[in-house]
Amino acid sequence: MAAAGIESVDRSPALGSVSARRLAVLVGAAAVLVVGALVLAPKIADLPDVWQRLAHGDMSWLGLALVLEAFSFVGHIILFRAVALDERGRIGMRASTEITLAGHMATRVLATAGAGGVALTAWSMRKAGMERRDVASRMTTFLVLLYVVYMAAMFFGGIGLYLGVIPGGGSFAITIVPAIVGFVVVATVWSFQFVKPGESRLRRWVSPVGQGVRDAQRLVKSGNLGLLGAILWWGFDIAVLWASFKAFGQSPAIGVLVVAYFVGTLANLLPLPGGIGGVDGGMVGALVAFGTNPGLAIVAVLAYRFFAFWLPIAPGAVAFASLRRTVATWEREDAGEPEEPCASASRRRVSAPRRAPEPAYCTK
Repeated sequence: MAAAGIESVDRSPALGSVSARRLAVLVGAAAVLVVGALVLAPKIADLPDVWQRLAHGDMSWLGLALVLEAFSFVGHIILFRAVALDERGRIGMRASTEITLAGHMATRVLATAGAGGVALTAWSMRKAGMERRDVASRMTTFLVLLYVVYMAAMFFGGIGLYLGVIPGGGSFAITIVPAIVGFVVVATVWSFQFVKPGESRLRRWVSPVGQGVRDAQRLVKSGNLGLLGAILWWGFDIAVLWASFKAFGQSPAIGVLVVAYFVGTLANLLPLPGGIGGVDGGMVGALVAFGTNPGLAIVAVLAYRFFAFWLPIAPGAVAFASLRRTVATWEREDAGEPEEPCASASRRRVSAPRRAPEPAYCTK
């Protein structure tokens, strides 16, 4: 995704062109949605009752959900700043906030499995003065740090639920299978760091990911507190789902909520705007598989999606307008003499002979 985002800054496909691969993905996504609808249809026969329940939610819990979603975005912003702040010092908290909100708006509006937000983020970092290789490295590092928490939660949550260590229970298919997926993804990505760069297509794709893993490990060892933003992002977003359940009834066990959340969120990989329909159906299906009341699950997920998907679009549009002004300021600075507040250390690092420059992560 990081590579796709970098490439999309410089080139874009012709409008209306559909490759065989994209067509296959679209057909597969449609099949998944149809199957999901068939599986869930018998469970939601009381849909009119669902809409009635939506109108009688506890406003205090819904207000808490709004606050929790704001904290979730704060975590994302903190993590992005920790990874993106370089020797120029341009991507501080303000720019990180603008890029994060605008990027999420693009992710929700464009049906590109998240690539729209990645492309906007890459464009912003390039405008901040970073080289293409540095942008790709930092974005890969960011994604590694963010999604290792995701996969680890699926692994430990699924194992814990199946063994009874975590209350909630669940069948093999809804606990162990997600745990296997999480383990395989983490193990595969971790192994990429041992792949040496080469000319083959596979090596060119895997090598940057491996570099991102090494950079992520280096940031973790440095004790950068900004990396806690990854836990805050996922943790508070799951808390929004919990508060949404409390607004309309009782919440499932925390372990069930966590695993069902991550299983449902996998639908973000479908080529749908923000995973509309896919994420909703995936979460509801996972919750129902754990034994949650179908009507309550639908109401809670719909409320959660309002806070997590629909509500950030308007602030994202405002942030994008502000980001454009910030980028214009950077461009005016580049036309003169830009300041480089912490350049000395990074310049020494990038001067090593015969080695690709490593990103200079500022710690201030």
